Amino acid sequence: MSRWDGIEAFVEVVRLGTFAAAARRLQVSNSHVSRQVAQLEQQLGVPLLYRTTRQIRLTDAGESYYARCRTLLDGFRDAESTLQERQNRPHGVLRLSSATTFGERFIAPLVNDFLCLHPQLEMRLHLTNRQVDIIDEGYDIAIRMGTLQDSSLVARRLGERREFVVAAPDYFTRVSQPHALAELAHHRCLIGTRELWRFDVEGVHRDVRVHGPWQANSGSALLDAALKGLGLAQLPDYYVAPFLARGELLSVLDAFQCRDTGVWAVMPHHRQHAPKVRQFVDFLVEHLPARLAEATAGSPL
Repeated sequence: MSRWDGIEAFVEVVRLGTFAAAARRLQVSNSHVSRQVAQLEQQLGVPLLYRTTRQIRLTDAGESYYARCRTLLDGFRDAESTLQERQNRPHGVLRLSSATTFGERFIAPLVNDFLCLHPQLEMRLHLTNRQVDIIDEGYDIAIRMGTLQDSSLVARRLGERREFVVAAPDYFTRVSQPHALAELAHHRCLIGTRELWRFDVEGVHRDVRVHGPWQANSGSALLDAALKGLGLAQLPDYYVAPFLARGELLSVLDAFQCRDTGVWAVMPHHRQHAPKVRQFVDFLVEHLPARLAEATAGSPL
């Protein structure tokens, strides 16, 4: 028998007052607890308890031994509890990637809110419009938008996102509004990081390659160009909502709007259950939809 088992049984008998209560606490039989305590006394060479039909009392040796063993057992359980708490608490370094403008506007504030709750965590937030290789570049999470490509990564939907083809009213004084995707070939298209615009045609996803004299890897620059009448742009709702509401931009080709363009947290399989990853993604799921809704509040979207 391990002496530790006997010590645990002895402490619980004294703490709870009966062998039966100790047995229930330790989830063993009464006889097992009695046998452990008896073997402990035999190993120590001294009686620890006076046993009668009505009560259990400590001997002088038992009183001294109990005081020390209780402290030892409580310390051991505290150590286990602390370790368990650490295992369930976000810790270490969380490496996160997001598109620049979306990250600045929505992700960074939530990162900072999360760190206020978990100051022991370190964060490495990288904002880039380049689609990073999560595994090769060592990221725990990447925030992706739009329709996800098939991959071995784990994805969790964080919120809704819609894309609109828009232009300033001034642009449509010079050219007619398009009503079919084929008409995009006759328009000045303002191109961001993608030369393929995403649409749904009768429930089937379709990418349309567009061309134009203007291109930049900045959504804000793309929005400004559209507002100044330089052409058509395809932009997410959180960019264009207030301008559509004020009539500064007009939306076209809404019948072909892609319906599966959410916001996603993408992560490697082997990292999805780490506390820092799991709890941060849960935090985004809880709080990001409200931030996105605020960005489009009051608009006709």
